[in-house]
Amino acid sequence: MSNKPESTACAGFTLLELLVALAIFGLLATMSYSGLRAVLEQQAGTGVEADRLAELQKIYMLMQRDIEQVVDRPVRDEFGDTQPALVGRDTLQLTRGGWSNPAARARSNLQRVGYAFEDDELVRYSWSVLDRAQDSEPLRQPLTDSIEQLQLRYLAANNEWREQWPDAIAVADPATPPPVLPRAVEVTLEHTHYGQLVWLFQLPQ
Repeated sequence: MSNKPESTACAGFTLLELLVALAIFGLLATMSYSGLRAVLEQQAGTGVEADRLAELQKIYMLMQRDIEQVVDRPVRDEFGDTQPALVGRDTLQLTRGGWSNPAARARSNLQRVGYAFEDDELVRYSWSVLDRAQDSEPLRQPLTDSIEQLQLRYLAANNEWREQWPDAIAVADPATPPPVLPRAVEVTLEHTHYGQLVWLFQLPQ
């Protein structure tokens, strides 16, 4: 009997099979990357949109809190002139209540605040005192640079809109004492992304 070992054959991939496998892998990798990139771009766009909306929500809440808490408290400006509790045309200044005092400082709970469109920014101003001295500087708080224009209107007691407050027509009539505050303030913002936004704030009567 012969004791020769049986021959074994080694099975493997041919060059053509390897090329086909690599081509399929490359196609799948490209499809996966394209899908992942689309998801990442959509996520980034969603994040930008969420930031825009959060910024607008913050501005709305600030304005709502300030305007709807207005109180009848005139102030003296840095020149010693008396300014009404609310005065506005293209800019707005008012005295508001509810100024929180968590540190229990010896100060009023009233605060003078203002809004203006300056240097392509919507800005909120606040003063630490009501009756200002010549060196009283406001705290300047930029809110956004996504606003291209700010317009303000004021609803008079006769339900007519005025471009300025105090109501110049009522002031000119000596028989009728002018109202201290308007019934409402309309704020129109021209947003670079959302276009025109109109906010209406009702004042306490």
